[in-house]
Amino acid sequence: MVDHCPACKSKKIIRDPERGEIVCRNCGLVIEDIIDDGKDYRVFPEQLEERAHTGSPTSYVKLNKGLATMIDRRGTDLRGNKLSAESRAQMYRMIKWHKRASMSSSMQRNLGIALTELRRMASYLNIPEELVEAAALLYRKTVKKGLIRGRLIEAVVAAVLYTVCRTYNVPRTLNEMAEASGLTKKEIGRTYRFLVRELKLDVPLTNPTHYIPRFAAELGLSGEVQEEARKILEKAIASGLISGRGPTGVAAAAVYIASLLKGERRTQKEVANVAGVTEVTIRNRYRELRKRLKIDVAA
Repeated sequence: MVDHCPACKSKKIIRDPERGEIVCRNCGLVIEDIIDDGKDYRVFPEQLEERAHTGSPTSYVKLNKGLATMIDRRGTDLRGNKLSAESRAQMYRMIKWHKRASMSSSMQRNLGIALTELRRMASYLNIPEELVEAAALLYRKTVKKGLIRGRLIEAVVAAVLYTVCRTYNVPRTLNEMAEASGLTKKEIGRTYRFLVRELKLDVPLTNPTHYIPRFAAELGLSGEVQEEARKILEKAIASGLISGRGPTGVAAAAVYIASLLKGERRTQKEVANVAGVTEVTIRNRYRELRKRLKIDVAA
C-alpha cells in the first residue's frame, strides 16, 4: 500500500473504489490502479458454476498448476444430449492424446509422478494443504535446477516434505517420512542435506517442544501433562542439555517424566512407540533430565 505521493510527498492518499484508483488528495495525481479481485456479480451457491467468470485458483500441486483445459468425459453435447457411440469413441481418443501431449517432456512426466506421490504422502501424514502447496513449489524449484538427476523421486519428495515441515514448525520425524515413503531414514536424510546445501535453504533447528502436543494426544494425556513436559524441556534447553541429542528422544523423555509427575503413568515402551525411538533412548534421556534438572520422580 502506498503511504505517500511520489510527486508532492503528501500523505493524504485516498482510495477510490468506484473509479478503481488510488489518488493523492493534495495534487490529484493518480498513483496506482486498483485491481478488484472480488466477484462482479451476485450469485447463489447453486448458480456459482454457471455464472462464475473465472476458474479455480492456481495450484502448484496440480501438474499444470490448474491452468490446463480439460476435455469433459460426460459424453454429452452442449444441450445435454447423449453422444453417439462413434462420437464418444472419437472424444475418448482426443482425451487420451490430450493427456499424452500435456506430459510430452521428461520434466512433465517426472512432475506427474512426484506430485501424485506428494499428495499420497501428505495425506498419510495428515499434513495441511498450505504446506503441501509449499512442498510442491519447492519440488518444482528442485526439478528446474536439475537436482533430481540420479536420485529417487520418492526420496526427493520425502526430503522436500520434511524440509517444509521443519520450516513451518509442523513436527514430522524422519522415521515418519521413512514409513510414509517406504525408504530408509538414511536415504531421506542424505537427500534432505543435499537439497538444503544446493538450494541454500535456511531451515531452523527443530524445537523439541513442538512434538509434545502430538505425543501427549496419541498417549491420551491431559493438558496438565503437556504443560509440565513443556516446562521440563524449557529448563533443559536453558541448561544446554539437548545439544547433540535427537529432539524426538528428548521430547519423549520429557513427556514420560511429566506423566509420572502428574499421576498419568505411561510405560517407556508406550512412549517410545509413539515417538518412534527405542526404549533405550527414552531411558537414557530420562536419566539425564532427572539427574541434571534434579527432578524428584516417585518410583
